[in-house]
Amino acid sequence: MLSAILKLRQFCAYQERSHQETRYKCLELGLRGEEVEEAIAELVAENFLNEERFARAYAGGKFRIKQWGRKKIQMELKQKQVSAYCIKKGMEEIDPDDYAAVLLKLADKKYQSLRNETAMKRRYKTMQYLLQRGFESELIQDALEQIAKNDA
Repeated sequence: MLSAILKLRQFCAYQERSHQETRYKCLELGLRGEEVEEAIAELVAENFLNEERFARAYAGGKFRIKQWGRKKIQMELKQKQVSAYCIKKGMEEIDPDDYAAVLLKLADKKYQSLRNETAMKRRYKTMQYLLQRGFESELIQDALEQIAKNDA
């Protein structure tokens, strides 16, 4: 149990982890049942594991580095079984002005890459691309209207 705790400390110190990821690592290290819960409680008590800190780091990182939209980030955090409160806190890491700027930049880049398509098809394909990246449809519509105005 002690060597497993040491490995878990290293695992959590290396990068922020969700409770779920840590639980899987416990199983990998051979901990079972009550031992898993004790290990997680110890990591939380020692501040190696903090779900809110994980959600903030994850949301901020995925937005800044991969330029994902809010919906995709929220979905991924839910999949990692992060609480709704922590997801909300994580979303606070995304600056609304930066978010709008990234959305506009991605929309413009995609729209321009579809030069030889019809206007309708360019809009549709750009919309699909941005929806896949997790941006909200209302914001995409606004960005597309802005681009169409500038392009005309």
